[in-house]
Amino acid sequence: MTQTHPRIVVVMPAYNESEGIPGFIEEVTAALAPLAEDVRVFVADDRSTDDTAAVLAAMPGVVVETQAHNRGHGPAALAAYRLGLAADPDVLVHVDGDGQFYGADIARVVQALDSTGADVVHGVRTGRTDAWYRRVLTFCVRLLVAAAAGKAIPDVNTPLRAYRPMAASALVSALPGDVQVPHVHFSFAEARGGFDVRYAKVASIPRRGASDTGTMWGKATRLLPPKRLRALMGDALIELWRLSLRPGAPLRSLTRPARVEADR
Repeated sequence: MTQTHPRIVVVMPAYNESEGIPGFIEEVTAALAPLAEDVRVFVADDRSTDDTAAVLAAMPGVVVETQAHNRGHGPAALAAYRLGLAADPDVLVHVDGDGQFYGADIARVVQALDSTGADVVHGVRTGRTDAWYRRVLTFCVRLLVAAAAGKAIPDVNTPLRAYRPMAASALVSALPGDVQVPHVHFSFAEARGGFDVRYAKVASIPRRGASDTGTMWGKATRLLPPKRLRALMGDALIELWRLSLRPGAPLRSLTRPARVEADR
């Protein structure tokens, strides 16, 4: 029997996604509607230069908060998490606003959270269509985090996750708002801190917008990653060492909240 929650909250960071995000949100909310009495969507718009904020503001059931400055994917994702947690969810789902997942797969991730009683379920991407450099970067970070956490994590930076709110709150509260790779930190802390993490395979599909202005990373050259992503690589490694990997780093001591049982 399908479990029905009082409220499922979906949170998304977005940047220049006016073309694809309305249809994506409609697909996601339709897929989650059988699982909840109330489905709400909160979008942290990272100062889009197109009509993303206006398009979203006109959609019923969607709350959009435009950020004070364009700061990149990580800070926008954390801002979205904070918006969603303030809405008193029973389940909190994070997914990027570029729409690289099917709504049905997002519903399956929530159902896996219900059926397993886990603290979090990661959507593990299969058939990724991202550029080669993003897949290589994810693979290298996966090896680094696995060595430090003592546990392999199938998709260390997946943006599709369903959380019990107490678990999400503990993770979000442990990070400053300007971090660039929050989901890598989350994966590391979950593995070390005794969180009950489960995994569900999901299809990775191309970004839904037609234009090339929607990526938060900037435009790529033929052989090299975008300049903004190249800069992020170095900054992210320093950030990972400072907050998660070094001895005494804050996220090394984070443990699963005892009260997470109340969310089950």
